[in-house]
Amino acid sequence: MKIAVIGTGKIGGTLGGRWRAAGHEVVYGSRASAGDGPGGAPLMAVADALAGADVVVLAVPAGAVGGVVAANGAALAGKVVIDAVNRIGEPEVNSRAMVAAAAPDARYVRAFNTLGWENFADPPPGAALFFAADPGARPAAEELIAAVGLEPVFAGPADVSGTVDALLPLWFALVKHNGGNRRVALSIVS
Repeated sequence: MKIAVIGTGKIGGTLGGRWRAAGHEVVYGSRASAGDGPGGAPLMAVADALAGADVVVLAVPAGAVGGVVAANGAALAGKVVIDAVNRIGEPEVNSRAMVAAAAPDARYVRAFNTLGWENFADPPPGAALFFAADPGARPAAEELIAAVGLEPVFAGPADVSGTVDALLPLWFALVKHNGGNRRVALSIVS
């Protein structure tokens, strides 16, 4: 897949690196318009990164999501858009409504928001990543979650993104309970 990771921080940089290692083509979109991104992947302006991408990952600071999505709505049309941003303190933690308003034809996925980046860099054995996705985006989401080394667990369609978001406070509580150790994850036992 051709993946445009919008954001070069720990979440975006770690995910992009894992996907490159799995053979996917990754570029980073950023305010810095040219150069090398994390791991040496190309870094370019957001609009340039979106051109030709099959999948777009939003991994920017919460306050930047609205501007990024509004400015690039046409370029997001028809693409799988993975929302990894947590808008802590907002009525909705996810950016689903903003993505839908700017790009109604985008195929939304809520994923990579309930675990710390450390669990993407070095996943604990058997760790699961819960996600919600529009039907047409589910196969890409499952493939990319598995490529990171986590077990994809489908929670339901995109309109249950709030259910996925509900795992975030649980993760924070478990981290606190474990003395700040962020290498905490959930698994499914059957």
